[in-house]
Amino acid sequence: MTNGVAIIDSGGANIASLELAMERLGVPAELTTDPEKLRAASHVILPGVGAAADCMGRLQKAGLVETIRGLKQPVLGICVGMQLLFDSSEEGDVQCLGLLPGRVRRLPDRDNLPVPHMGWNQLEFNGKTSLLNDIRPGDYVYFVHSYAAPVSELTLATTQYGDPFAAVVRRGNVYGAQFHPERSARIGAQLLRNFVQL
Repeated sequence: MTNGVAIIDSGGANIASLELAMERLGVPAELTTDPEKLRAASHVILPGVGAAADCMGRLQKAGLVETIRGLKQPVLGICVGMQLLFDSSEEGDVQCLGLLPGRVRRLPDRDNLPVPHMGWNQLEFNGKTSLLNDIRPGDYVYFVHSYAAPVSELTLATTQYGDPFAAVVRRGNVYGAQFHPERSARIGAQLLRNFVQL
């Protein structure tokens, strides 16, 4: 598994789409809950769909929490997988992985902006990272979520949905994308390509 990509089997509904996206890029990727395979992988992706508490429960049941916390290679959390990287989430009032400081909160209810936020929205950049190479401010990506991380010094890109929220984050080897790159056409494929080149 060394030099390959490991996708953590978190039970999310987006896993098959993510595997296909990696296949289209010609990147070997293995779905696993094996701690040894995760530690040996060159890159690790933590996908997630559904509730944060359920996803954390699956990681705990699989005995992966400390393994994920100890990974040194590039790690990418996607959607709920990104939210799990933070200290905690309002969704189910759950303690998360604590790799990024902050608390994930529910998007505010507004008459003209239904929650969940579903559909295509634009990225605006807050910082520079090779994860966003060949992606431009204003490019559209696909979101499906009801909770989001606040904008902070870790935020590399934001999206506006009533208020701005963190769309791409980074701290050290840990990266997160609130949108679904596996469903975001060319821009999503570029982000995944950039990730495996880190």
